[in-house]
Amino acid sequence: MWITRFLRLPARVRGVTRLLAGLLVVAGVLLFLASAATAAPRAAVSETSKDFGKVFEDKALAHTFVIKNEGNSPLKVEEVDPDCACTVANYDGTIPPGGRGEITLTIKPFSVLRDFLKKTKIRFNDPARPELVLTMKGYVQPIIEIQPSHIVRLRGRVDDDLKGEVRFISHLSGPWEIKQVVNGIPGMIEANLKTEEPGKIYVLEVKNLRRDAGHYAGAVELLTSSKERPRLIVRVFANLYSSSGPEAR
Repeated sequence: MWITRFLRLPARVRGVTRLLAGLLVVAGVLLFLASAATAAPRAAVSETSKDFGKVFEDKALAHTFVIKNEGNSPLKVEEVDPDCACTVANYDGTIPPGGRGEITLTIKPFSVLRDFLKKTKIRFNDPARPELVLTMKGYVQPIIEIQPSHIVRLRGRVDDDLKGEVRFISHLSGPWEIKQVVNGIPGMIEANLKTEEPGKIYVLEVKNLRRDAGHYAGAVELLTSSKERPRLIVRVFANLYSSSGPEAR
């Protein structure tokens, strides 16, 4: 019926009508293409770094980072690239528009010590933010603390009573013992172990035995009850001078 009415219109009116209809079709196509072109994911992260503070080395360090997709198409996590094999990643591969996903990073026990900073690169299909770096940091204390260090230096005259001490402090939850002391240079030093606190603190005393000038180096090995730290090494370095030599003055 509308076709009949359209055909009864003057030719000029029909031409204008056709032009307007064509323009409407073109505008609709352009609008569709524009909306399709602007459809994209958008990654939003409120937190990119985790500080664990002070922790012990026998603990796994895990943290979950939340990723939001504020775009209008699916956000894909294309790659998770830790800078260390000690970091294990578990994550949601695709996050729908308006949704949220998680990336959990875990540093394995006994993988880091003292100050550490581990970085993991995350790559998305977000054209505006294709890459993101997540960091985890902190200070890891050893489960067996060595004070003042694992090195003993003996320096002085051959007739001096040269000795040094190393303390071992356990931070394990249960009892810990040093079962055996193996002196690697028995002709040069005497190595004796004293118990300061049973199951927790031990002191190794290293004493010079050599009575002629010169230098020597060696090690004392301590065998422990810990599965994680069954063996500890103390290095010994000595510089001995004669009683009348210029070095003794």
